[in-house]
Amino acid sequence: MFDKLLTLIFGSANDRAVKTLKPVVAQIEARESWAQAFSDEQFPEQTKILKERLAKGETLDDILVDAFALAREAAKRVLGERAYPCQLMGSLVLHSGRITEMKTGEGKTLMCVCAAYLNSLSGKGVHIVTVNDYLAERDSQWMGRIYRFLGQTVGCILSNMDNDARKAAYNCDLTYGTNNEFGFDYLRDNMQIDASRKVQRGFNFCIVDEIDSILIDEARTPLIISGQGEDDTFKFHEVDKYIGMFTEVKKDPKTNDYPDEVEMTPEQRAALEGDYKLDEKSKRVSFTDKGMNKINDILLSHNLIEPGTTVFDEQNFEFVHYFTQALRAHTLYHPDVDYVVKDGQVQIVDEFTGRILEGRRYGDGLHQAIEAKEHLKIAQRNRTLATITFQNFFRMYDKLSGMTGTAATEAVEFDKIYNLDVVVIPTNKPVARIDEDDEVYLNESDKWIAISKEVEEAHKKGQPVLIGTVSVEKSEHLSAILTRKGIRHEVLNAKNHAREALIIAEAGAKGAVTVATNMAGRGTDIKLGGSPETRARKKVGTEASQEQFDEALKIEKEQWKKDYEEVKNLGGLYVIGSERHESRRIDNQLRGRSGRQGDPGRSKFYISMDDDLMRLFGGEKMKAIMSRIGMQPGEPINHPMLNRSIEKAQKKVEERNFEIRKNLLDYDDVLNQQRKFIYEQRDEILVDEDLSGRVMNNAKETVSEIFEEFKHERTPSQSALADKIYNTFGQQLSYDQLTEEGVDAALQNDLTQKEMLAGKQNLNMFIRYQYIQMIDKKWLDQLEFLDGLREAVHLRSYGSKNPLTEYKIDGFNQFDEMLDSIRDSVTSRVFKVKVQVGSQPPRQQQPRQMNAQHQEAQSMARSAQQAAQNSAMKSGRQGQSVTVTRSVPKVGRNDPCPCGSGKKYKNCCGRNS
Repeated sequence: MFDKLLTLIFGSANDRAVKTLKPVVAQIEARESWAQAFSDEQFPEQTKILKERLAKGETLDDILVDAFALAREAAKRVLGERAYPCQLMGSLVLHSGRITEMKTGEGKTLMCVCAAYLNSLSGKGVHIVTVNDYLAERDSQWMGRIYRFLGQTVGCILSNMDNDARKAAYNCDLTYGTNNEFGFDYLRDNMQIDASRKVQRGFNFCIVDEIDSILIDEARTPLIISGQGEDDTFKFHEVDKYIGMFTEVKKDPKTNDYPDEVEMTPEQRAALEGDYKLDEKSKRVSFTDKGMNKINDILLSHNLIEPGTTVFDEQNFEFVHYFTQALRAHTLYHPDVDYVVKDGQVQIVDEFTGRILEGRRYGDGLHQAIEAKEHLKIAQRNRTLATITFQNFFRMYDKLSGMTGTAATEAVEFDKIYNLDVVVIPTNKPVARIDEDDEVYLNESDKWIAISKEVEEAHKKGQPVLIGTVSVEKSEHLSAILTRKGIRHEVLNAKNHAREALIIAEAGAKGAVTVATNMAGRGTDIKLGGSPETRARKKVGTEASQEQFDEALKIEKEQWKKDYEEVKNLGGLYVIGSERHESRRIDNQLRGRSGRQGDPGRSKFYISMDDDLMRLFGGEKMKAIMSRIGMQPGEPINHPMLNRSIEKAQKKVEERNFEIRKNLLDYDDVLNQQRKFIYEQRDEILVDEDLSGRVMNNAKETVSEIFEEFKHERTPSQSALADKIYNTFGQQLSYDQLTEEGVDAALQNDLTQKEMLAGKQNLNMFIRYQYIQMIDKKWLDQLEFLDGLREAVHLRSYGSKNPLTEYKIDGFNQFDEMLDSIRDSVTSRVFKVKVQVGSQPPRQQQPRQMNAQHQEAQSMARSAQQAAQNSAMKSGRQGQSVTVTRSVPKVGRNDPCPCGSGKKYKNCCGRNS
């Protein structure tokens, strides 16, 4: 009551917001004569002057009045349309980073021009987001004429564009496109392995057309780029055939341990019997030199690698991984102990509870190796390569704004999720549309009969009718009824955006009947009497000259004036809703197709107790009550109280959907923080010209950790320390060198030699691609882990734990381990490879082209690996070729951890899901 009293005295918050805009609008109108004094050629010069003022320290607000006056005058000269004061108000709201709600037909497309032009002067780019490609292309051409007149460049992003065209469009002052294209380009940019291939240049200012549709209706599902990893299932089958050829190293009977290889000479190590060593406690496997040579012989003799190459070459590294996993599957993982085979699947047994872990799989190829061992079909899954929600994508912009005809009902969500206020702009002319109470019928068939009768009556007198349906199926059902009645009509199912505009443009013509889905027609105007432009174009054809079109348009405009008055006298456009949508905004959007710019109009909704909304919130009980109180089939109920009840039901659905979206965002916020960090690190590496320094710093940290751990050993062993250094860095050091300073010096010397042999630039390129390859691989694993964690974490609520809190804790713990794993893996790989200088250049492989389609994308890891070979090694010293090869086998995720902790690599430095 007190709130109502305050509102009565001081006005609502919206009234106060509108009131503050009026003085600024007055200043803009006062500058109109100033803008009118310029010739057409002077407008680009004025744009340069405004940019210079910004460069000298003035702000956008300082030049706002002049910029708005120029844009308004430019629109008048180019399009013959002068922005109304209410449109200037709406544009001011956009510039301030808020949402403008303007009724349909008030000219939102023209309204945003002033704000977009002003913000484009900063040179940082303005993105204007539309709901489909057709509107993006239409608006970029239509409004683009104004911006070009002012000296600014305009681009448009369409789904069929290539990378270069996209980059050129993003480099324009203003860029039009759809929410999907902007979002996918962001994800694709952060999958590139070359910084120059990125297309976007930052997120400065964004205007979202139909912002409620994009940021609310489409925000329930995230953007996902997915694709299969490399199809390596056959490799697991091939490798499995030869596991029986490998033998274990014989243990010393006295110590029951393997011989100490550090104290052996190279000749003694070569003569050592056996191919591998096992650590059953931590379930890891390591190959001896003899075992590695046997792998090489097997691969060559069975043509699994190309002749002239070895398993130690970069392109063949992964085979060591396949053999390691296959050997672990055969020697360390046992059926009915570690796993069971059930229904043709390998199912993991929880070692603590003995229960089957439903849906869980061993990571990094171990599960596939066990499937090959058990002669089962090896499952291959799609992988999520990149993902982001619309909420988190649009929150990246420095300033976000939007416009729609229906935002006030979702003001709370806009405020909580996006920190956006909604300002309702008064109409240029009072709304003359009559919104009638709903008519409610007992059965759906009665409702369709009533609608068809109403359409027939309106059609007979020539009043145009637009009928909104909630689905394609129901629009076709109504179309069949109207066809049987002999009523000519158009059906719009939103299947063709260009066709949509043509149908909607003629929906206001005398006698027109249009059946459309509820969402159809967003962004297009329905003019009473039809569209003279559409008719003129139809009359002269698409090949006609501009002069022919202008002449035809002049004639059609004269005829349109008569048609407009006739339709206006018939009551304007009659909008019929065939069902209430679960969101009031969609219903309001449909109503808003009628009554534009003060035109007369009428709207009415027909509802049955069989409709989805009524069934879900009333059910059969409501229908039975209606029957008991005397409601008869074919007889409607019509009462304002019923309207309010239906609106309450809609509010409940809206609140439920808001909770769904908020829950999605709460979980994605965890992923978003990780995504931002990993993308930032990736960007740094793409432009870092001294990555060897980064690697050396990481190596020093690792060495320090090894020696710190060594100090706390109860029985420190020089041999164990040497093993750790060798396993981690591939450096066979004497006991005299086993000090922290000695190891650092040896590593620095190794890195310096590689830099001298390969060249600083080549080595830097090689390290860069090792980083990118590892980041992309581990990030994909992290996405899979978080996806699985989100599915499983809800079970913890039974233990009185908050699932979201648990998700955050586990997610960030895993992320920290992932970062350590990336650092250690790359550092280890760089020191384990060796540079060979030879007379014959290595055969270069062309990197794969990354497929940027939504459904299919090739393995980023493979692309990075091949690009590394191609780019980093393609140039060496004059007259010499440089080849990078590995001197020590790759450490698999289930091998002993190189740090010497005694754990599996995947459970220690390389821990993964």
